[in-house]
Amino acid sequence: MAKRDYYEVLGVEKGAGADEVKSAYRKLALKHHPDRNPGDTSAEEKFKEATEAYEVLSDPKKRQAYDQFGHAGVDPSAGMGGFGGAEGFDLSDALRAFMRDFGGGGFDIFGDMGGRGRTVDRRGGDRQIRLELSLPEIAKGVKKKLRVSKMVRCGNCAGKGSNSGAGNQTCPTCQGAGQIRQVQRSFFGQMVNVTTCRTCSGEGEIVKDPCSTCGGEGRVKGSETAEVKIPAGVMEGNYLRLSGLGDAGIRNAEAGDLLVVITEKEDDRFRRHGDDLLLELPLHPHQMALGGKVDVDTLEGSASLEVPQGSQNGKVLRMRGLGLPGLHGKGAGDLLVRLHVIIPTKLSGEEKSLYEKLGQVTGEKPPKLHKGFFEKMKDAFTGS
Repeated sequence: MAKRDYYEVLGVEKGAGADEVKSAYRKLALKHHPDRNPGDTSAEEKFKEATEAYEVLSDPKKRQAYDQFGHAGVDPSAGMGGFGGAEGFDLSDALRAFMRDFGGGGFDIFGDMGGRGRTVDRRGGDRQIRLELSLPEIAKGVKKKLRVSKMVRCGNCAGKGSNSGAGNQTCPTCQGAGQIRQVQRSFFGQMVNVTTCRTCSGEGEIVKDPCSTCGGEGRVKGSETAEVKIPAGVMEGNYLRLSGLGDAGIRNAEAGDLLVVITEKEDDRFRRHGDDLLLELPLHPHQMALGGKVDVDTLEGSASLEVPQGSQNGKVLRMRGLGLPGLHGKGAGDLLVRLHVIIPTKLSGEEKSLYEKLGQVTGEKPPKLHKGFFEKMKDAFTGS
């Protein structure tokens, strides 16, 4: 089933500002939130759809890509913003996004419903690491081993949070609610301020006999090595999502993901333009005038290029298929070679004689230069 237009989902115009987008999303999210519609799968789908639209339209870069390319511009599986490993936008993603912008530490947006507060998300957080690649590595694809600093499972308690297996008990601070609610009165009426319980971190429970190493969390600070296989043709800003290689979850809950973001190392020979490469090639005057074959650098080594007779300074020649491969094997770019004439600054006696003979043979005179404003003023004062 095709996705609906994100602007249509939120009910806003394409030129809507950030505040209008946020306000429209908040109304829809409150209307269809699972807490207000328990067991209603239709409301859940509408909540996820609205949150997915908000995540794109509230982010300037994602919104620009969406406006230009549609859904393909923000879908990693389409190769526009990332490559491979794309996963659906599920309910946990939607709830995290909603709580990030509207939940926790503010007014009780759902009112006092008399029930227990939301259980804290015990899933491990996502980690992001940048990986710099050279053009030859991008051309071939490469495997890399990365050392990632993150939260790892506690070895002392095997991630359980307790060595004795005594289990959990209700948090004495929040009485199992996971939240601390404080009623405040103001000129605008009564407001309920809701904050996450610091004792249990919002879980409503604490470990009876916490591990002495991790304090009952089941994880500690550490690092691990991850092997990453990067496909050929990636670009600056592309990323790879490695599921389960982020922070360990609290007490053996699901681990987060590792996002490997690609950066490109500057090359001293080539400049990249999409899948094409640009090479600046200096040539002597006689090579530009006479033409002929010259050897040029490519990512694969050396290749022969035919320079046309009478080539002008700045002329660009195209060597097809010698650029970078497209992502997911979609063809290859070209190598663009821009010619530059080298004018000698010092001439030997023989070279000077040859240039003079050339001038006599051609009979060419240099073009007359037009005088600028200041030169004309100088002539007027000097009478020249």
